[in-house]
Amino acid sequence: MSRPADVLKTLTLGVYIIGVAAGDERNAFTAAWVMQVSFDPLLVAVGIHPKHRSYRILKEGGGFTINVLAKDQLELARHFGQHADDDKLAGHAWRPGRFGAPILRDALAWLDCDFHHQCPAGDHQLVIGRVLDGGIAHPGEPLLYRDTGDMDGANHLFPDTFS
Repeated sequence: MSRPADVLKTLTLGVYIIGVAAGDERNAFTAAWVMQVSFDPLLVAVGIHPKHRSYRILKEGGGFTINVLAKDQLELARHFGQHADDDKLAGHAWRPGRFGAPILRDALAWLDCDFHHQCPAGDHQLVIGRVLDGGIAHPGEPLLYRDTGDMDGANHLFPDTFS
């Protein structure tokens, strides 16, 4: 019998850095639960825990960025995946998007989004953003979540069996 963690990790997910800003406050965090959900309007969804510091910043700022990581950027994913009160953006080149959220210069590609709406999804919120702009900065292959192993420590969060 297969374990839920093993089966769910076969879903194709990328690895992204989500940038948020409100006033002078900025943050960026690693995420895998990102996907396009509509063509017209062009909408994307990001899964975020409502107790995460960046959730408040995103809501107050009204927008966010999605920075797509390249296959060789596992260390960047690890860096922004840390729970830190320090400025995780220090030492990383970035520019502000339309709402001030960071667009990383080293990212493979980026999207700049406004906050459209949200809906509850278990212990997370699905934040839906309307894509306002985007670009490919460095052509290449994206980093896949399955290639990160248990870098985020999520294996223990999966149930032991399917219900």
